[in-house]
Amino acid sequence: MSFAAILSASRTSGDSSAGLRASLHFAGQTLVEYQARQAARAGADRIMILVSVITPALSQAVDRLSADGIPVALVRDMVSLVRDAPRDSDIMLMADGAIMSQGHVESLAQVEGDALLVMDDSRASAPFERIDAGQRWAGLARISPALLFDTIDMIGDWDLSLTLVRAAVQKGARRITVAQDDLLEGRVALVDSQQQADLVAQVVTSAGSGTGAVQARGGVEQALLAPLVRAVSPALMRMQVPAMQVRIAAMALGAIALMPIELTWVLTGFCLLLVALLLAQVADRLEELALRPRPMGWFAFVTPVIASIGILLAGGTPLAVDLALLLAIVAVADRWQRTGGARPWMIVTPATMLLLLLVAGLAGMLAQGFRVGMIAMIASVGAVILRPRA
Repeated sequence: MSFAAILSASRTSGDSSAGLRASLHFAGQTLVEYQARQAARAGADRIMILVSVITPALSQAVDRLSADGIPVALVRDMVSLVRDAPRDSDIMLMADGAIMSQGHVESLAQVEGDALLVMDDSRASAPFERIDAGQRWAGLARISPALLFDTIDMIGDWDLSLTLVRAAVQKGARRITVAQDDLLEGRVALVDSQQQADLVAQVVTSAGSGTGAVQARGGVEQALLAPLVRAVSPALMRMQVPAMQVRIAAMALGAIALMPIELTWVLTGFCLLLVALLLAQVADRLEELALRPRPMGWFAFVTPVIASIGILLAGGTPLAVDLALLLAIVAVADRWQRTGGARPWMIVTPATMLLLLLVAGLAGMLAQGFRVGMIAMIASVGAVILRPRA
């Protein structure tokens, strides 16, 4: 069942009375932008952000979300909310500054009707809103259209989110209890300052942002580069290094690597190309940690194409031309996940070919390495085409 999402973005942070919790930096973006991406990934087909004032940071967040194809709108009053809120689908409600693992968001997305994510009352849960003598609201709720519009019809000056939660409690909404470990370890948190945001982001990114491991790739990219990517990416995220800068650095390093290959320092060039491919994969991982979609257009293929050009220049033969063309085709199929039933080790990727040629070059058999590489490419293409999906 489809649903919409309502996010709150009006409370000031503990750092400054002039700043909003929603505008705190979190995982390479604003906190409310991260919440919106969580809701969208869980299946929300529209997102409404309740604001008291429209700030430049909120406007820029909306622009970035819209550019990624996420339908989002800023709502300043109840009249706009009544106009925009769907009457035939549930609402996912996220509290101002609330961050939880993606697994909790997706679990609540599967529930129909009124439901609340709650936690047991304790010293650790003190920042969260109390809903009765024994439990507090964890900042995430599923609200039916009937409850939403009945609440909006009430007259008075009140906080919509808390009023909806209280109404859901009175109605006997289903409660889903968060494990105490999630609260203690920061997988469910109410962020009020930049320091808290940094600590929670560290936990979220270290845990994979609820998206699992690095997205499956083939060959050396999956077997050797992925563990390095998992180790490096959280640190870069905490340092607020943009994925775009890392991707541009990968392209620049790949272009630089062509120079030593032209100067017949082939093995040096291959090593630089491997590092460039590693950086490109790190950029992909930074996008995943921030819940942004990985680029699938031409921009994503610049570094692999440069690697193929390097292999072509190193060979300088018709065989190298054919090898580079096949390699580029398989690289596109691998990124678009159109590799059929081929297992990761069956897919010969640019990093796989570079490592094979590097080993052959160190053994003084680079020409034979190109021949073995072509045989491997033919086998890889055969596996992609002929092996049935499981």
